[in-house]
Amino acid sequence: MEPPPYRRIAAEIARRVAEGELRPGDRVPSVRRIATEWGVAMATATRVLQALRDDGVVRTVPRVGTVVAEPARRRSVTPRPAPPPRDTSDRDRVVRAAVDIADSEGWEAVSMRTLAAHLGMATMSLYRHVGNKDDLLLQMIDHCFADFAAPVPPPRDWRAGLVAAAHRLWGLFRDHPWLASVVTLSRVQSVPNLFGYTEQVMRALHETTLDSDTKLLVHLTVYGYVSGLAGSREAEARAEDVTGVDGDEWMAVQEPAMEALLTSGRFPCFTEVVGGLDGGYDHDLDRMFSLGLESMLDGMAARLPGLHR
Repeated sequence: MEPPPYRRIAAEIARRVAEGELRPGDRVPSVRRIATEWGVAMATATRVLQALRDDGVVRTVPRVGTVVAEPARRRSVTPRPAPPPRDTSDRDRVVRAAVDIADSEGWEAVSMRTLAAHLGMATMSLYRHVGNKDDLLLQMIDHCFADFAAPVPPPRDWRAGLVAAAHRLWGLFRDHPWLASVVTLSRVQSVPNLFGYTEQVMRALHETTLDSDTKLLVHLTVYGYVSGLAGSREAEARAEDVTGVDGDEWMAVQEPAMEALLTSGRFPCFTEVVGGLDGGYDHDLDRMFSLGLESMLDGMAARLPGLHR
């Protein structure tokens, strides 16, 4: 008896993995791309990914998506990292472990008890390295922003400098999705490496004739844009954690309701746009980030004469 379509598609993706076309850590085709490539319904495409998860070929990584599993993890429960030796559990080790937990499970998952279990330590022994959870958070932020501690070459102009700083910050929030939600604009956190980012922005604006108030306004506007857009990754991760459904699977479930809205005649302009999409819409945050950043800087260039020497 011929296997059902979702099984045949799952077998093809598993073959790509086995032959090295897709390697551990690579993202596998999304539900929408599976539906388009194989000409099947979204519900069938969703079953493909579920079958691959059940077989241990892929796994869902919070804030990343569905990726090829490590060979050792296939057909087995994902193991927790082995705890480091006790004699290496110094402050840096504690902070790095806390960052690892936050990266995989979110900042809310970090507690002194969880961190101690992750490190194989007694909970009270952590207080030799961090004063409390608030102190731990500041050290985690400092650790993540360490890349900004190193000086950068002078930018060729203000715009190139702001673009470089914003892209570095965007990459940092991509690597640590929880970070955007804990670094605030209104209550400044006195973290040395965090000020390394601020210094890079101020260096970009140094040769302009903007006054100090406007320089800070530009800095906070750019930071607010990057962190705000980055926060959507964290929001999606929270929704996935709560529902157990990733973005592609959620859209597959919503497809009938969306189709009903589009055929209702109430939203003709939106329906026309959706009808013009070739193979669906790829919700690419990197594209959105680049478009928004360049547009924002265009606006600043037009409104702030002091940016031009």
